[in-house]
Amino acid sequence: MSTTTRRLTTAQALVRFLSAQYSERDGVRHRLIAGTWGIFGHGNVAGIGQALLEAGEDTMPFHQGRNEQSMVHAAVGYARQLNRLSAQAVTTSIGPGATNLVTGAALATINRLPVLLLPGDYFATRSADPLLQQLEHPVEADVSVNDTLRPVSRYFDRITRPEMLIPAALNAMRVLADPADTGAVTLALPQDVQAEAYDWPEEFFAERVWHVRRPAADPVELAEAVRAIRAAERPLIVAGGGVHHSEAEAALKALVDATGIPVASTQAGKGSLRHDHPADLGGIGHTGTAVSDEIARTADLIIGVGTRYTDFTTASNTLFQQPDVRFVNLNITAFDAHKLAARPLVADARTGLEALTEGLSGHRVDAVYEAEYRAGKARWEEVVEAAYRAEDSAVPTQTQVLGALDAVVGDDDVVINAAGSLPGDLHKLWRARGPRQYHLEYGYSCMGYEIPAGIGVQQAAPGTPVWSLVGDGTYLMMPTEIVTAVQEGLPVNLVLIQNHGYASIGGLSEEVGAERFGTAYRYRAADGTFSGAPLPVDLAANAASLGMDVIRAKTVRELRDGLAAARASDRPTCVYVETDPTPTAPPAEAWWDVPVAEVASREAASAARERYDGHAAARRRHL
Repeated sequence: MSTTTRRLTTAQALVRFLSAQYSERDGVRHRLIAGTWGIFGHGNVAGIGQALLEAGEDTMPFHQGRNEQSMVHAAVGYARQLNRLSAQAVTTSIGPGATNLVTGAALATINRLPVLLLPGDYFATRSADPLLQQLEHPVEADVSVNDTLRPVSRYFDRITRPEMLIPAALNAMRVLADPADTGAVTLALPQDVQAEAYDWPEEFFAERVWHVRRPAADPVELAEAVRAIRAAERPLIVAGGGVHHSEAEAALKALVDATGIPVASTQAGKGSLRHDHPADLGGIGHTGTAVSDEIARTADLIIGVGTRYTDFTTASNTLFQQPDVRFVNLNITAFDAHKLAARPLVADARTGLEALTEGLSGHRVDAVYEAEYRAGKARWEEVVEAAYRAEDSAVPTQTQVLGALDAVVGDDDVVINAAGSLPGDLHKLWRARGPRQYHLEYGYSCMGYEIPAGIGVQQAAPGTPVWSLVGDGTYLMMPTEIVTAVQEGLPVNLVLIQNHGYASIGGLSEEVGAERFGTAYRYRAADGTFSGAPLPVDLAANAASLGMDVIRAKTVRELRDGLAAARASDRPTCVYVETDPTPTAPPAEAWWDVPVAEVASREAASAARERYDGHAAARRRHL
């Protein structure tokens, strides 16, 4: 081993180390850390900032953000588009810059998507104590605001000596590249340590390739899974995000083509099969299609592939009602594979699906069952057509906005959304044409995700038309990265829907007896409620003031023309539309458990509690 060393600051060493890290899967390499987002302050400007400047763009590309949370969202969008094989870093100063990372970190970890967080921290030497923005804890002097990142990080370390960086950086890369363990990784960097010099061994900067493994199924678990599927009369596959992360879409199609087993998808898994595949039943659960939920209620075997089984998927444990229903869960993490007392099949999604296809050779579901779910799929397609149908001169409803977009997008376009009423409409109605087209962040459902995520997707897939769909509530949360898209010349398309408030929560509020309290964007009326006239805000003008081209559409025809113009543009473009609030989305086909006041003086809440008790009686534990 060479004893040659190189004298660098800790920050310089970290940047050079990151530039030499690669992931590899199936013989294809990617930069593991492809770039760094940053906003500089006194906690990182002289450390990481100087190191990035000195390294140069060829060594470590730098992206300038406007909000720390948004930078994490952009990095998450980037990683998801590239199937978790490449990630980005985010550097911040101490104090509010660091704590602004927490929401983005939670989103990354919940969705199992890699991002490297590099927040500044207090002085390790305590030579200045307390310093600007430092949290002083009266009994734990080593606590800083960065400790808020511990519960939302898959790996956390504070580098209080330069030499600590070596094992910490290696562990950080290990976690980021591990498909079973990935998420947000935090290396907290005291600002004095960032600037401190050290003699680093040259081996630390050698090129490293982190193999992203595809673990195969245990033979015993595989045999049990095959036996269970062969014995089932009404099996149903629930496809989750793990199908996409593993690039297992072709393997899933091969299994379905061979066996006739239908597929319903979670928000993260939608697009695992093309919408027009005869076995694709669309979304499942509270925001699912009628055919998916009908089949799920009577299925005797649920085959989960890469899913976490959130409450939206299981309809808060009321969906799978067949008395003897059992579960087989194919998942790369044992934690998820064992959920719902399932027969676990711990393996990579692609590897596991290929093994199941081989083990099920010659097996096919009954033709009557196939005919049943295909007929249900055809009926649901009529529902979609009705929701999308609109006169050219009409003011569009929200589902008709989706219909207009459906008519414009190509197979490789990416549609991004995260919160509000759009996720439910999209899950029920969107016709996913390709594996990366449907990009819903519904693990954390974070308002403000869509615009920065669109930037990350554009960085990961240059030339791909990207559509960030937001309502007015989400837009007002975080429009700041529009400036970044303009600065970088990234032609993100923003579809901005004005409906004067929190439409989704307003509907939920009404359902649970809270009478839409505090959900409208309106003037305060004489009775103290927000029930006056709509606020005179002009969100289109706001988007234009941030540098976007803006197209205002008042009718379905204008909307369709505006979307086509936006798709053809090489500039960041906003298509703004104020929608007709008339409900045109199909109702929920399954329940979602949001507890209702057990006692109340208002009639709406009492009635809601009665409905709640009726639904809750259907809950069951799968043991």
